[in-house]
Amino acid sequence: MNKTVKIILGIVLLILLVFVLKYFKDSNAKEVVDYKIELPFYSTLDTKTVATGKLNPEEEIELKPQISGIVDQIFVEEGDLVQKGDLIAKIRVVPNEQALGSAKSRINTARLSFENAQTLFNRNKALFEKGVISKQDFENSELSLNQSKESYDQSKDDYQIIKQGSLSGGSSANTNIVAQIPGTVLEIPVREGDQVIQSNNFNAGTTIATIADMSKMIFEGKVDEAEVGKLEEGKDIVVILGAINEKEFPAVLTFVAPKGVEENGAVQFTIKADVTIDSSTKIRAGYSANAEIEIESKDSVLVIKEALLQFNRITEKPFVELQKENGSFKKKNIEIGLSDGINVEIIDGVEEGDKIKVWNKASEENNEDEEDDE
Repeated sequence: MNKTVKIILGIVLLILLVFVLKYFKDSNAKEVVDYKIELPFYSTLDTKTVATGKLNPEEEIELKPQISGIVDQIFVEEGDLVQKGDLIAKIRVVPNEQALGSAKSRINTARLSFENAQTLFNRNKALFEKGVISKQDFENSELSLNQSKESYDQSKDDYQIIKQGSLSGGSSANTNIVAQIPGTVLEIPVREGDQVIQSNNFNAGTTIATIADMSKMIFEGKVDEAEVGKLEEGKDIVVILGAINEKEFPAVLTFVAPKGVEENGAVQFTIKADVTIDSSTKIRAGYSANAEIEIESKDSVLVIKEALLQFNRITEKPFVELQKENGSFKKKNIEIGLSDGINVEIIDGVEEGDKIKVWNKASEENNEDEEDDE
């Protein structure tokens, strides 16, 4: 009985040993994963930055009245083309009752002074002709008459200006709002009947209309502080308008702000560029736009795809895995340079002809074998 048990146990152990040996054999015989490889190549690298902003007219002015009143008539509409001197609107003066009363009082006072000076002049003229008074006394009375007449005329003009806003018959009355430049009427923020305030040293005044020359457009945008040091005025850039099917327009960088402004925790610098607009394209003020600015460019440099890079978790230095003659791979630290986000320049560590492991992608043959095994 004991002998039979021993035989059975021996057979069981033998079978288990066979299974264990087969397991190790299969494990060791498993095919090593075959990764894809790629080769370095020569290419041109261009690094660009993108500035977001708007397209605005270079020359844009706001027309404001020189006298307070009510908008009586508006002769144009938004979008109309106007020439310099064209009548835009007319202001109807609503005089201040107190100022009007004071002006009337000054007229009466000046009239009384003038009449009195006229009487004295007539009397002195008769006395001078009889030789009673000297010539100097007669000339003094004539001077007083002329001065009082000038004051009387001036008081009447002041009354007319307060009442109507201008002298009657004036060719350039300040109640007329005329275009100061040729261009397009962008905006008319007032309507007929609205009250407006004059522009003076203490008040900006009410804007009657905004006119701009749409043939001269500028791009105004902002760039991050990390890129602004690489920008140069006079550089050619490209402005892209999303509203016109991503159409590109050539432009020249004309201004880079010397001072930045902090926005959402990042310092932004304002830039401006003159944009060349072809006559066949209809541009509207305020279009959103992006400016592509080339920062740095290198021609015919050795590059690899940036996806091939791996980074040491401790030193954070880049490395790649190069294929050896026996098909295995070895790590190789490298020095990289300029990158355009797709390809990266290799300064040291990789040479032309080296086979670099695509570390995150196995070969198609290996994938097919694994699918067949399943």
